[in-house]
Amino acid sequence: MLNISDILETIGMINKENLDIRTVTLGISLTDCADSDIEVSRGKVYDKIARAAERLVPVCESIETKYGIPIINKRVSVTPIATLVGASGGDPELYARTLDAAAGNIGVNFIGGYSALVHKGISEWDRRLIESIPYALADTDRVCSSVNIGSTKAGINMDAVRLMGGVIKKTAQLTADRECIGAAKLVVFCNAVEDNPFMAGAFHGAGEPDTVINVGVSGPGAVASALSRMDEGADMTDVADEIKRTAFKITRMGQLVGAEASSELGVPFGIVDISLAPTPAVGDSVARILEEIGVERTGGCGTTAALAMLNDAVKKGGVMASSHVGGLSGAFIPVSEDRGMIEAVERGALTIEKLEAMTAVCSVGLDMVIVPGDTPDDVIAALIADEAAIGMVNGKTTAVRLIPATGRKVGEHLEFGGLLGRGPVMAISGVSPARLIARGGRIPAPINSLKN
Repeated sequence: MLNISDILETIGMINKENLDIRTVTLGISLTDCADSDIEVSRGKVYDKIARAAERLVPVCESIETKYGIPIINKRVSVTPIATLVGASGGDPELYARTLDAAAGNIGVNFIGGYSALVHKGISEWDRRLIESIPYALADTDRVCSSVNIGSTKAGINMDAVRLMGGVIKKTAQLTADRECIGAAKLVVFCNAVEDNPFMAGAFHGAGEPDTVINVGVSGPGAVASALSRMDEGADMTDVADEIKRTAFKITRMGQLVGAEASSELGVPFGIVDISLAPTPAVGDSVARILEEIGVERTGGCGTTAALAMLNDAVKKGGVMASSHVGGLSGAFIPVSEDRGMIEAVERGALTIEKLEAMTAVCSVGLDMVIVPGDTPDDVIAALIADEAAIGMVNGKTTAVRLIPATGRKVGEHLEFGGLLGRGPVMAISGVSPARLIARGGRIPAPINSLKN
């Protein structure tokens, strides 16, 4: 039964606490678009995206009007393009241009899936796609790219890690005139999931239906506001329970929007990703939640414990609200997209090393972290390897979205605008990992991968 106080509370969350649906993402399989002639394949790709997603934006806008719920992004994810390159043998960048044109035609914000899955080895077509990423992201506006370089079952492909260190650096350099924006559209994963609705890492997995709707919710402002109203004497169990209650309400909103979009578009409803996704807006910060829990400044001692509790409570509240929680689900800690994180870095409380520790207990990993533009390729690669190791050993998804700020030094800023925000250039260790990265090969899967 509907409770009038719950309805009014949710309306207040939307109007005053930045609660929104962060994204409705339509996943589209392109496996039937493969062809030995790349021009034929590109035509099939464009036509299928245009046909499957032509009503996505109008339907989302009608849901916004009907329920008064803001839907910030409308997006598309597609089958990893490396598989089509393997069939056609053509220039991968041609597919990027096709994806960009199709996304522009249907009016979505981003299209994800310029991707390769190389956690156990790199095929020739995987390598060609990966090497094309800097140019593809420099020449397109809406295309996002991801590469999965490790998993708990396979270990970490260090040859792919080494390759990605240079790719990230080159991507930033080719878009230096646009605040290195290309690197903000590229993420490197360990244990990538097939149903992630969030960019830049979304792609349509092989186990998904031909088309599917996945929804990503937000709501850090609503959680922080709920905690700010609690009595100072509340213990950690009380805090966890309040987070669970708030996450339940946020997830129910996502479930409603997903089911409605699925019905209107006539495609299956996949999952609700219940990740707390911050924005640069005042009051919409995961860092502020941690500070409401009791940490004086995010990055100080106690931050990792508070984040672990927050992540767990969000998941517990979410799974009570929907039987189809998936994607990444938890709490995101992107530096440039979170005002509280930015302030913590600027005041010296939050370092890359502390961020890495925090990624062991939250969703994803080192996200929207800006480092000096002269950071060596092997240092970038080693940071990817460190983050992948956390994901591999703990059986969770971890990722790196790193932006080497061409021509910038520690303390300077990049200004992306919009949801990507602005961020300070963070210091990174200059101790050389060159011998480690040069070894290549594959870090074996951990013993806890043997669960069959």
